Amino acid sequence: MFDKAKMAMQVRKAQKELANEIMEAEAGDGAVKIRITGEQKIKKVVLDPEKIDFDDMPELERWIESAIKEAITKSQQFATEKMKPLMGALGKLGL
Repeated sequence: MFDKAKMAMQVRKAQKELANEIMEAEAGDGAVKIRITGEQKIKKVVLDPEKIDFDDMPELERWIESAIKEAITKSQQFATEKMKPLMGALGKLGL
C-alpha cells in the first residue's frame, strides 16, 4: 500500500511540473511565438508586427500552424520525459 501512495504522490508532483513548465516555439524568424505548458495548454500567442506582412495572410496562417505544431511536439516530448520513469513503476504496481 505504501508503494502505491508514494507513486501517487510522485505522479501528482510530475503533473504539477507539467502544468508549470512553459516552452516556446516560433516560426517566421520570430514573427510568431507560441508559449505552451507541459500539459499542452497554450498560454500565449505573440505576433511581431514588424516581421509580418498582414497582406499575406496565408503565410501568417502557415507560421501560426507551424509554431503550434512545434510547441505541441515540444510539450509532448517534455511530458514523455517526465512521465516515462513513472510509467514503468506504475506497471510494476499493477496500476
